[in-house]
Amino acid sequence: MISSRWFWVLIVLSAAALIVGSGCAPQERIGSDSGQAAANNSASRTASEIEKNRDLRLFGADDSAQDIAFEGRAAIDVEQHTFPGEGADFDPDVDPAGKHLVFASTRHSRRSHLYIKAIGGAVITQITDEQADDAQPAFDPSGDRVAFASNRAGQWDIWVVDANGKNPIQITNSPAPELHPSWSPDGRSLVYCRLTSSENRGELWVVDLENPGMKRFIGEGLFPDWSPKGDKIAYQRARERGSGWFSIWTLDFRNGDVLYPSEIASSPVAAYICPTWSADGEQLAFAAVVGARPSVSGNGDVRPASLRGRSDILIVDADGRGLQRLTDGHGENYSPAWAVDGRIFFTAKHNDGETIWSVKPFRPTRPSEPSVTTGNRRAAGVFETDAE
Repeated sequence: MISSRWFWVLIVLSAAALIVGSGCAPQERIGSDSGQAAANNSASRTASEIEKNRDLRLFGADDSAQDIAFEGRAAIDVEQHTFPGEGADFDPDVDPAGKHLVFASTRHSRRSHLYIKAIGGAVITQITDEQADDAQPAFDPSGDRVAFASNRAGQWDIWVVDANGKNPIQITNSPAPELHPSWSPDGRSLVYCRLTSSENRGELWVVDLENPGMKRFIGEGLFPDWSPKGDKIAYQRARERGSGWFSIWTLDFRNGDVLYPSEIASSPVAAYICPTWSADGEQLAFAAVVGARPSVSGNGDVRPASLRGRSDILIVDADGRGLQRLTDGHGENYSPAWAVDGRIFFTAKHNDGETIWSVKPFRPTRPSEPSVTTGNRRAAGVFETDAE
């Protein structure tokens, strides 16, 4: 089966910037499981080799990963939204009205297709059915169209389709994998990432949908998300020293100008990946993939950072304050998507499957005194963990 792991494995193999154990999902096991990072994965590994082992694990999780659970102080009203009898559901997104959920799934095929369902309903409607893999769907601001990544043209490109499954349109056509589209608030542009294995990096690009030939490179990074305010784009970016862990960044994108790349949240013991904006543009949710620090052996060899079988959903204010973990650190939770009512939808590995859940963050009113603000700002930058 193919799942979100598949795309993350492509990323790992295509870009050295994706350090061992990061990525928006897997490293060592593709398929309906979440997984275990491989410190020795080679960028030369071919797609055919990966195809032979769709059970590669992602996220550094091993078979001892516990079921997901939640901290009551940080999150309330937990709900499960999909119940596949077979296969996996992953990569959720919610329409602007907060009524419908779009996601990728292998429930009916070894290929990943896109489905839509009412958040409060049970009927599942399939909207893509090519002999290819479709994933990472994103509703446009009207809720009438869905952008997604697909390899139906022979490589990973960005496509757009009507929410009823009609009128698929190919937006990009590059030999390099292009993934993770996100809409501008006016619905006229998409930001996405391109993996450039020759230069070992991820790139952020913006395309004008009225003229798809007009594309613009705006910086280095992966898995962008356009703020509903329209002035910022959030993304993940790897350190160029030390552990190489990803952290969460934003850049200003106004009137075509790219300004002020800013690191919002980082950790010495976890990769922060896949940011998503709240509906008001004031907060970010993301996944934290917990790992071990790099170490130096007796002969001076550096052992790279590695994952520890755990990923959590975190939130932080757009100014970097008020970091809060929503899941309890014993499971594998990733690919968050924030709905208009404040709920955060995400994929969770539970036992042997992947399903879509949501949780409502609970945050008490924060005092505005300078001393408290300073304290929160300092705490927001680092995700403390007992995983050593």
